[in-house]
Amino acid sequence: MNKVLQFGLHSSKYVSIFELFAVLSLCSSSVKFRALGQNQTSFNKRLMSNATTPFSINNNTKGKEMMKVAAATDHNCHQMVGSKDDQKEIEAMTVQELRATLRQAYAPFLCYCFGNLDYLTYLSFTTSYGQQFTSRMESLRLAIDSLFVKSYESSGAEIKETSSSTLSESVTIKRKIRNKEEFSSEAYGNEDGERRVKQSTEKKLKAKVSSKSEHKSLAKTGKKKSRSKEEEALLTISSKVLKTDEIISSSVQSEPWTVLAHKKPEKDWKAYNPKTMRPPPLPEGTKSVKIMTWNVNGLRALLKLESFSALQLAQRENFDVLCLQETKIQVKDVEEVKKALSDGYDHSFWSCSVSKLGYSGTAIISRIKPLSVRYGTGLSGSDHDIEGRIVTTEFDSLYLISTYVPNSGDGLKRLSYRIEEWDRTLSKYIKELEKTKPVVLTGDLNCAHEEIDIYNPAGNKRSAGFTIEERQSFRENFLDKGLVDTFRKQHPGVVGYTYWGYRHGTRKTNKGWRLDYFLVSESIAANVHDSYILPDINGSDHCPIGLILKL
Repeated sequence: MNKVLQFGLHSSKYVSIFELFAVLSLCSSSVKFRALGQNQTSFNKRLMSNATTPFSINNNTKGKEMMKVAAATDHNCHQMVGSKDDQKEIEAMTVQELRATLRQAYAPFLCYCFGNLDYLTYLSFTTSYGQQFTSRMESLRLAIDSLFVKSYESSGAEIKETSSSTLSESVTIKRKIRNKEEFSSEAYGNEDGERRVKQSTEKKLKAKVSSKSEHKSLAKTGKKKSRSKEEEALLTISSKVLKTDEIISSSVQSEPWTVLAHKKPEKDWKAYNPKTMRPPPLPEGTKSVKIMTWNVNGLRALLKLESFSALQLAQRENFDVLCLQETKIQVKDVEEVKKALSDGYDHSFWSCSVSKLGYSGTAIISRIKPLSVRYGTGLSGSDHDIEGRIVTTEFDSLYLISTYVPNSGDGLKRLSYRIEEWDRTLSKYIKELEKTKPVVLTGDLNCAHEEIDIYNPAGNKRSAGFTIEERQSFRENFLDKGLVDTFRKQHPGVVGYTYWGYRHGTRKTNKGWRLDYFLVSESIAANVHDSYILPDINGSDHCPIGLILKL
């Protein structure tokens, strides 16, 4: 039972808040416990003899100081409750004696609780010394209550010191947030980005909770105080920091690709941000060609969009050539679609599926007139040609191939066709073209080649586009045969996606795949000025990608 009765004092000047609450709860006037069957005088003597009962205390002098403060603040209560002798005796007690008093006073109750005293005996104790002991306990309660107020006021210096420290910390946070480079490319371009956004949200919640707690404490003591200048300054800066956090949160929502999204990111990976990672424009007069490619997932639907359209893309990007995949148009629709094209792009070439209407389809739209055009690979009767998956244009210095590689499908039904026929045939076709000119192969190649190219590599080992077989075929038939992945060469540790499935709204959280590529012959890889992604352009489950090539 001694364990239950022991209380400790910290080394601070006043009793801790937790200790005071414990003592106050014992002193509640609603519970009237009585001393054992002795008169008041003998009771006090026995208490004084038990002052050596083991209690944890750090400094007896501090205990006496505490009681002096209690006695001074309790002066106004002398006439209200208890006799003068009782109050003087209480004020003269040390902390040890006070605790011994409480211990003895509550002994019957504790004995009863622990089964060492039957209820009838306990009841007789509680009816013997009612008024006398209640008066004494009320004096104790008021003395300690006034001490609690003193203890609260004394903590002001500590609060000010903490406020000053927090103020300095807030200023540092503000300066960091105002740093444009960290804001744009580091805070949201690496694996710490989400953690920092969460931390800013946690700071908001802590600020609100702290404010509510302060108001409640002041209401209890009846002494609501005006804020100091330091606190006002802290609140002003904190509000500005919170506003900046809101701006950052809004920016993350509108530009989710700036946050590194990957299930298993490596230490040096960063999120692709076209605003900060693209090189400056080429000097005026530099001969170059700007090519863009886009899986539009249905061209007719895209042209009807009231938001960003292919026509606006031409105005914004001013490309020379645009390659399209999955146009899903039929031969009879081509002329109507041509009328909707922007002025200046007078040369367009369309390959439509004839085996399945409204399926697949590729195109090349150019302001530069090509030397020649080819559809398919030239192997008549093969699925490669009847599904409208390849258009090739020949220019002065290169061949440009727009292709839509077959998806292996649900249940990987077309996996064997994809890796054993399609990839091998396309690889041989490219090698034939390279005998005369370098090749630029672009389009939806339906393969996330490496783990950096997909948000959840572990969960998609048997998903079409990320199977071991497809990735190996991609490497053996294209990269090992001399083609260069231009984006990965320019951005070796950068996570940039080009496809986000509609099903789970993954574009909002940037949980995507990189399926669209510009692969170029090794002989012209050094001429690539920029290989980039435009993740801000909607209208399809893919986004456009671009290539600027010096000629």
